[in-house]
Amino acid sequence: MSMVFQLAWRLFKHEAKRGELTIILLAIVLSVASVLSLSLFSERLQGALTDRSAEFIAADRQLRSRTPVDESWVVKASEFGLETAYQVSTRSMVFGDDELALSDLRAVDSDYPLKGAIKVTDRAFGVPEATSDSLEPGEVWLDSRMFQLLQIELGDSVDIGDSSFTVTRVLSEIPDAGFSVFNTDPIALMSAEDLPKTNITGPGSRVSYKYYFTGDSSDLDEYYDWLRPQLDREIHRWTSIEDDDSAIGRSIARAEQYFLLASLLAIVLAAVSIAVAAQRYSQRHFDPVAIMKTLGAGKKMVQRIYLLQICFITILGIILGVITGFLLQQGVVHLLAGTVEVSLDVWHWRPLAIAVFTGVVCAVLFSLYPLLQLFSVPPLRVLRRDINTTLSSKALQFATSGIAVFLLMWIYSQDLLISAILFVSGIILVALLLGVTNVLIMVGRRLGSGSMGAWTLAWARIRRRAMGNSVQLISFAITIMLLLVVLVMRNDMVKQWRDQLPEGTPNYFLSNVTETQRLGLIEHFDKNNVESDGYYPVARGRFVAINDEKIRTEVTKEERDATDDGRQGLGREANLTWSTTLQTGNKILEGEWLDVWEEGDPVPLSIEAEVAERLEIELGDVLTFNIGSEVVSATVTSLREVNWQTMQPNFFFVLHPKAMENFSPTYITSFHLDEERKPEITKLMAPFASVTLFDVDARINQLREIIDQVSMAVEFILILVLLAGALVLIAQVQASMDERLQELAILRTLGAKGWTIRFSVINEFIIIGLVAGLMAAISNEFSLYMLQTKVFQMEASLHLSYWLIAPAVGAVTVGILGAIGCWRLLSLNTGELLRKMV
Repeated sequence: MSMVFQLAWRLFKHEAKRGELTIILLAIVLSVASVLSLSLFSERLQGALTDRSAEFIAADRQLRSRTPVDESWVVKASEFGLETAYQVSTRSMVFGDDELALSDLRAVDSDYPLKGAIKVTDRAFGVPEATSDSLEPGEVWLDSRMFQLLQIELGDSVDIGDSSFTVTRVLSEIPDAGFSVFNTDPIALMSAEDLPKTNITGPGSRVSYKYYFTGDSSDLDEYYDWLRPQLDREIHRWTSIEDDDSAIGRSIARAEQYFLLASLLAIVLAAVSIAVAAQRYSQRHFDPVAIMKTLGAGKKMVQRIYLLQICFITILGIILGVITGFLLQQGVVHLLAGTVEVSLDVWHWRPLAIAVFTGVVCAVLFSLYPLLQLFSVPPLRVLRRDINTTLSSKALQFATSGIAVFLLMWIYSQDLLISAILFVSGIILVALLLGVTNVLIMVGRRLGSGSMGAWTLAWARIRRRAMGNSVQLISFAITIMLLLVVLVMRNDMVKQWRDQLPEGTPNYFLSNVTETQRLGLIEHFDKNNVESDGYYPVARGRFVAINDEKIRTEVTKEERDATDDGRQGLGREANLTWSTTLQTGNKILEGEWLDVWEEGDPVPLSIEAEVAERLEIELGDVLTFNIGSEVVSATVTSLREVNWQTMQPNFFFVLHPKAMENFSPTYITSFHLDEERKPEITKLMAPFASVTLFDVDARINQLREIIDQVSMAVEFILILVLLAGALVLIAQVQASMDERLQELAILRTLGAKGWTIRFSVINEFIIIGLVAGLMAAISNEFSLYMLQTKVFQMEASLHLSYWLIAPAVGAVTVGILGAIGCWRLLSLNTGELLRKMV
């Protein structure tokens, strides 16, 4: 064994000096570096974004309850090393000297919030500033709208329940205020110690309890494992930012899915590069193996020598790849410092383990078939160079390669759906390309005969090297397809994020606007150059029947216990609106919109499609609502898709105005006010003190910051994947150099001109690149459709422009890479080419 090791080591050093190992070594370095840098950066970025986004729920985890929880649960959390805080919320009237207003009352302890900060101002609607101060007993902090409604100043006294409090701060924002533009009562913040004195949480009151937890993820998970058996899903709800269905929650979830997708594609690219390099490595060692067998070396000795070489290459490649990947992501993090929040102090072992595992699996499984080819080379090859190997079946190569790719994708992602979509897309592409290769061979037979021109030689070479070109075509096409998936997903995802919050997005909402006030607001806003976003009539009603069949109308647990019979209902009161104009961001999926109604027909109604599916409502069903003491019925004539990610009011139910003609509505609207005009808001709304004003500017800015950071990170990941793809293309070009050396020597010997040979080689790569780009664009559409609809929950669309761009870019890129890769051979004269063949 020691002799075998020495032979393997000497051969390894010899070939390293000659550069024989460069391609396969670079392929392993590429695979490990790509996976490590992408995975480590993604995990650090996801951690930073999740930590930042946790400010929106004021903690890492949140336990919501309808009743106070057992005190031992909080004590147990401390034993797990978690920090805790709590909040009690309810609706309560707040009384000033002469006015009163309904408030969203929040009673918090001194540790609230655990993440984020409470923001206050020195005057109503002033510029907010974060504060670390806690509420003292006897004081209350009120939302700016309260100062309008109650006509009070800082230092005044207000009554809440049976107690009086001093107003000491103007409250601008709390971290977990939420995004809803409905039920937007102004917030009143008080100390939890004062809540019992108010006597407002007695029997019959609706009280919610929130318990906040922060700590290490592992501690939080262990605590939840302990807590979960004791939770009642009818009463308790355990949430994190990943469970958040708000705009920010969906943005973070999509970003994490994209990072996962990009890392998966980097793994596939790494696997392709190693497969190409291993194949070339095997072919270049057919002669040495034949010589060793001729000199008496047994098959086992040959196997050990080359397996040891693969081990040496793999170990060296993994070490260099880990160093390169770590330095690369460190450098990028420093470059993005100040733009993207990524902590260098946090180290994640999972990316390192995945990178090493990727290097080992790719090196072993993708080298398996080429090594078996190498081991089966007969000694007779010494005399007959046309004999390559006795192993002719490709089934083993395809099986091991496919298993390796799918195994890596599944283990890394732990998401069977994403892995299956990408894997099936690849299989479809390979099947298409095998058919296209046969077509190219037939075309090559027709165009590859005749006078010796550059294009004739190119087509002839495509026909002659059918198997080699089919492998190249598949490799190029898969690489281009994966790059297209990453590029188009990035463009579509960032575009939808940007469209979600375009410039001029409304940052103030108004509700409880009466008809008289609406007319006055329109005139008032026109005079003050403020543009509103339309007025939506709103009425709150209970959804009570479908086709006269009673449904459950409970909105609380107590009501549910009392009314168990009937079909499933909405579970809460519905916000109804009416209009014949289809709202922006809505799309009719089935049926006809309300504007086609004619007098004498049943009064129509449009319902959001997902709610219709959940409640088993179909076109033609008659829905009944109780609005106050009135009953309204309407027939479902259309199902709508609603874009819930826009910062505008959206509704489950939209009725025809005929159904609501007997009601006096209130309206909601929104408008945008530039930063420099924000101090005007108090004066602007002074004539409309009873109108509820909701400021979402701080939320929009926070969401924009998150989106900007994620977009910048996506740019980096796109660049890394593009770089990995380019190196795969270079490796594939290099893989055909030995065979091209023989072809060029023969053509030169037969008198072919240098420019003819040069352009024929470039034309061959252009044809292959063109076809690979077209096939990649076609397969890309399937991949994107499945990913966008099944994984990212995005609206899918055709990308026809890439059907032109991909072939053109493929032809130019592969043509240039082919010219660069072959340039050294093309510049050699006939004598030099013949000497290199010896």
